[in-house]
Amino acid sequence: MSVNQKVAIVTGSSSGIGLDASIGLARNGFLTYATMRNLDKSPIVKAAAEKEKLPIKIVQMDVTDDRSVSKAIQTIMSETSRIDVLVNNAGFGLIGAFEDLSIDEIKILYETNLFGLIRVTQAVLPVMRRQKSGTIVNVSSGAGLFGYPGGSAYVSTKFAVEGLTESISYELGPFGIKVVLVEPGFIKTNFVNAMAVAKKAQDPNSPYSQMMQRIQANSNEMAKNGSSVEVVSKAILEAVTSKSPNLRYLAGKDVETWAANKKTMSDTEFHDMIQNLTH
Repeated sequence: MSVNQKVAIVTGSSSGIGLDASIGLARNGFLTYATMRNLDKSPIVKAAAEKEKLPIKIVQMDVTDDRSVSKAIQTIMSETSRIDVLVNNAGFGLIGAFEDLSIDEIKILYETNLFGLIRVTQAVLPVMRRQKSGTIVNVSSGAGLFGYPGGSAYVSTKFAVEGLTESISYELGPFGIKVVLVEPGFIKTNFVNAMAVAKKAQDPNSPYSQMMQRIQANSNEMAKNGSSVEVVSKAILEAVTSKSPNLRYLAGKDVETWAANKKTMSDTEFHDMIQNLTH
């Protein structure tokens, strides 16, 4: 580690956005800690680091576990004594009509997508505050801007991330800490295929069964036409290298269109547009 080298932590780095963001940050000089719950998934990261001789270190961190988070941050601090960037990326999707979702399924989703983000952020804040500098990037989603059928649980976690981020930006600004939201649309990763499907939503006798089949088919089609993962990584890199980053970065042509429509359309018009997209 060189004297002026900045340190970045990325959660959920074993694949998709987290993997690409870790590589992108390392290529741009950050000593990058690629963290993941399951180290069995680390060979892809290791291979990328070795191929390009990138400054990437792999650390086990389960964002849903207090001790795991604390241990990971302690390990990083013992090696570097600083944290300049945190990218909260760990998360997954859950699909199912609201009535078909169990409370346990919703809790598991929140534990990763929201409380995991809170847990890691609170662990690094004392470090950044002492430094009087740092940038926190919370990977939200277009789903943090509007709802859609079958997405009530996932959407609500992202709405929570949006509100949390916006609120703490006021609190942390005076300490030199910048807080940013990156909002991807459909991205060509394994995210859609890996999405959890609520148990009751898989029952063909569910009153929402036909609707959910249509939604899943449409989601798969939109994912095929999604943006490349580099679109998100570039937004993250822009945010963490800017002296005055934006609060929000849209990542993908689809989410740019939806966000523009959300601003210009009436609620009824926007509702009808989403309804048509998912039917």
